[in-house]
Amino acid sequence: MGPYICRRVFAMEYYQIIAQRITSLRNKRGISVNELARMSGIKQSTLDNIIHGGSKNPQMKTIHKISYAFGLTISEFLDFPEMNEVSFEDDTSED
Repeated sequence: MGPYICRRVFAMEYYQIIAQRITSLRNKRGISVNELARMSGIKQSTLDNIIHGGSKNPQMKTIHKISYAFGLTISEFLDFPEMNEVSFEDDTSED
């Protein structure tokens, strides 16, 4: 992958990458937000907030429930090119 693509990915925020992953998996599997909410046990409003950027730091428990609904482990859910190219070196937020 060329440097131009990597720079573009680095400019994305973590929450945007997670939202993209959820949307991509939903589209590939033909699952609506409402159906994902039912499958994961997460409120639809919470999923909407994650997908539309209202929630910028979803909890790991929430990510776990979403992963499980897709039949994936957290590792599998987070193992995709955009996430693997994220650089946290310039992140100035505190844990």
